[in-house]
Amino acid sequence: MQKIIFCCQVLLLVSVIEASAQTKLIEKVTRKGSELVIPYDKYVLSNGLTLIVHEDHSDPLVHVDVTYHVGSGREEVGKSGFAHFFEHMMFQGSDHVADDEHFKIVTESGGDLNGSTNRDRTNYFETVPNNQLERALWLEADRMGFLLDAVTQKKFENQRATVKNERGQNYDNRPYGLVGEYTSKNLYPYGHPYSWLTIGYIEDLNRVDANDLKNFFLRWYSPNNAVLTVGGDVKSGEVAKMAEKYFGSIPRGPAVSKTGVKPAFLESDRYVSYEDQVRFPMLAVTYASVPRYHPDEAPLDALAQILGGGKSSLFYKNFVKSRKAVRASANNPCYELAGEFTFNIQSFPEVSLDSIELILKNTLAEFEKRGVIDDDILQFKATREASIISSLSSVSGKVSQLAQYETFAGTANYLPIELRRYAAVTKEDVMRVYGKYIRNKHAVVLTVYPKGKKEILVHADNYTISQAGYAAPDYGYNGLSYTKAKDSFDRSAKPAPGANPTIKVPPYWTDKLANGVKIIAAKNDEVPTVTMLLALKGGHLLSANDPSKAGIAQLTASMLNEATQKYTAEQINIELEKLGGNIQIYSGKEDIFIMVESPKKALDRVLALIEEKLLHPKFAVEDFDRLKKLQLESIENQATQPVAIASNAFDKLLYGDNIIGVPLLGTAKTVEKIKLEDVKAFYNNYFSPSVANLVVVGDIDQAMLRPKLGFLEKWPAKPVKLPEANIRKNTDKTAIYLIDKEKAAQSEIRIGYLTDLPFDATGDYYKAELANYILGDAFNSRINLNLREDKGYTYGAFSYYRSSLIPGPFTARAGVRATATDSSVVEFMKELSNYGKNGITDEELDFLKNSIGQRDALRYETPESKAFLIYQILEYNLPKNFAEQQSAIVRNITKEEINAIAKKRLPLDNMIISVVGDKASIKPGLEQLGYEVIELDKEGNRITEAKLQAPTKIGSSNGSDPR
Repeated sequence: MQKIIFCCQVLLLVSVIEASAQTKLIEKVTRKGSELVIPYDKYVLSNGLTLIVHEDHSDPLVHVDVTYHVGSGREEVGKSGFAHFFEHMMFQGSDHVADDEHFKIVTESGGDLNGSTNRDRTNYFETVPNNQLERALWLEADRMGFLLDAVTQKKFENQRATVKNERGQNYDNRPYGLVGEYTSKNLYPYGHPYSWLTIGYIEDLNRVDANDLKNFFLRWYSPNNAVLTVGGDVKSGEVAKMAEKYFGSIPRGPAVSKTGVKPAFLESDRYVSYEDQVRFPMLAVTYASVPRYHPDEAPLDALAQILGGGKSSLFYKNFVKSRKAVRASANNPCYELAGEFTFNIQSFPEVSLDSIELILKNTLAEFEKRGVIDDDILQFKATREASIISSLSSVSGKVSQLAQYETFAGTANYLPIELRRYAAVTKEDVMRVYGKYIRNKHAVVLTVYPKGKKEILVHADNYTISQAGYAAPDYGYNGLSYTKAKDSFDRSAKPAPGANPTIKVPPYWTDKLANGVKIIAAKNDEVPTVTMLLALKGGHLLSANDPSKAGIAQLTASMLNEATQKYTAEQINIELEKLGGNIQIYSGKEDIFIMVESPKKALDRVLALIEEKLLHPKFAVEDFDRLKKLQLESIENQATQPVAIASNAFDKLLYGDNIIGVPLLGTAKTVEKIKLEDVKAFYNNYFSPSVANLVVVGDIDQAMLRPKLGFLEKWPAKPVKLPEANIRKNTDKTAIYLIDKEKAAQSEIRIGYLTDLPFDATGDYYKAELANYILGDAFNSRINLNLREDKGYTYGAFSYYRSSLIPGPFTARAGVRATATDSSVVEFMKELSNYGKNGITDEELDFLKNSIGQRDALRYETPESKAFLIYQILEYNLPKNFAEQQSAIVRNITKEEINAIAKKRLPLDNMIISVVGDKASIKPGLEQLGYEVIELDKEGNRITEAKLQAPTKIGSSNGSDPR
């Protein structure tokens, strides 16, 4: 990707230049001077489609985005969720693309793809190797112009089930998942297009039919309501010709204008509440704010950061540091039609909500008295600039920005304006918007209270939604007709790809300091930033030396994010934000990580702060007491979250009493035993350069970086003996382990076993990953196509291997509709059985080779992806040509090899089947499957056993037919 530098005023072409007979180049933006811009060419086709092309020849890939100016904000009362539902339908085939073929074609091309819907727009996007551009454009054009005849009631019903599962997984079954829904319907008037969530209501999804969907397509999915943005290793003129060929003949649709709505008005505070399976009560206070790009958006964003944006904020001081709340924040999300300024506080269970409300009022009064100080503005501007620059580190990031700006700001070249409006924010602006939108204004005050604890409410619900005065808008659905494009070429012929791009691992250099720190680094000058990752071996695994204090690695890492010998945590946070930098320290299973992001211009000062955190921690008792309490509360909170319960229990079943099977946070019993002296000893014993690896990726070369690492050379080395993992297999027969999550809308399923495969890049582990690709790794894998696309049981089902230097598990997993729990287990086991017995097909093998063989073009683009890649090189001592070796393995692997791996690596008689769900409704079905059903508590401890009469196992190797 071309290096983004601070540049000039934009050069606009006044004259109109024709790219083809009907596609006109109307604007050209280039760099010149000191402004930061994203260069592009803008074309408009005769049917109204806007085309924006950004050339970036640094990586052999291209990102294609089609943004339609329609989201849930254009839906009707009673038909909520339709924009998002339609997004799903756009992947179900069109006239020249078969059902599920869109995913298959892009994945086989080595790319990835998805779509997303929000209140204001729906977009569809692919990132593919540069030789696949024409194919990507052909796919997007086909569903824009040739969708409706491929829509069937069967596809409609299948995707309706998938959307319901998505709602269950991401909203109904997730702690605090309905906060947005309750806020929206009580903030906006009845019928306002923002008064429901994008996901919609189940009853509305049940009400609509395929004809509603077709009308929605005809009204909104037209070229004159879309922006096609292409960025990457392309030539602008060639893209314009392809766009004209595939999109130019699609007829223009009905005219689309901006939705006109009245702003939300609250005559008094609206108190509302709902019960949820959570540990921490939540208070969410939401004020009506301003639309996106409104002049007051930037100062309101600054106000949100000052009040609740970090460790230097007033909310952090008064809520978190005072140990009244787990977290407290302020945010100002803005949308096309309105904005919502929100305070969000999750209090500790023992802290009364009336005291939380009082602290909130006192904090606002403190802010009014204190005002805005110079550091507040400096911090806000630096962090905002750093965030904007970071978003431009990939082609997809730049393309997304161009598409958003063109759709909502009216010009794709809004980036310089964006930078200027945030740079122009003053202290007076912030106080002005506080007085205008927050001070003495009314809000929706939402309380989420734990199950069975309604008595904690300070205020009774006092607002009832009224339909009075609502008049349904006319969105223009009458008289719509479907007219297909007429072409002079055969649109059914899938475009052939060009030559595969040549992919190489990005160049890197290595070094080693005298005290043992190993360094690996790669220059990446696409944005003026530097990303660093310092990894200290050991992490959670070190608790094997004293399992009674498991969780100490995470607690020690948390302490290193606090005060140092010279600075308080707040002072460090202020300096980092003024610099636009970020430092995060956290523990993993086998490492403790220090992650650093810094603008290049501020690197020296950010490194000085790393030195303070790493080498001079204070380990203050007040920080320890607060963080220990927070870690204990987080452990208790996991017992309310189905995904966490499932993952923790599955690990315990896999690893038994081994420390790897204990959660990173530890248990309440182990963390209670940890003292401050233990944390100090852990730091002194295990933080050493002798076990440190440093990864650097950014706009810096070896000659410039090496002198800046002097502080690491001063770090005294000490011997660190890492404990042996001593992993042993804990599964002797397949059984179902059931954990009750009362009234859960979905069940979380984990199926797998502990392998004997440590990570490798070119050996048995890598080949096992290849074999699993068809089974459960790709979107159109067997497992996902079965459980999601065919059966409609889940929003997504997958399988994978996860190993490090220590052998890890094979896992198949999904969150499924509660009523389909036993059926989902059946289908999982059937797919594992069939793949183990019958292996891969010739067509699947070709798909595997094409997909894996071309996807490397996407692997090394961003600084983060480069950092992860070269971290693996250092961690696993990979050869420089390992990528070439992998490519050779993919090219040469045979059907027989894949089949042998599948047969060996899917031991159906030695699988753990872990299920977290509503026992009362799902246990009877599970008991019919022929496995022993063993009940566990939420910590994964056995509480009962229920041995079944029929020992026949689904998909077992005794030749019985799967159910």
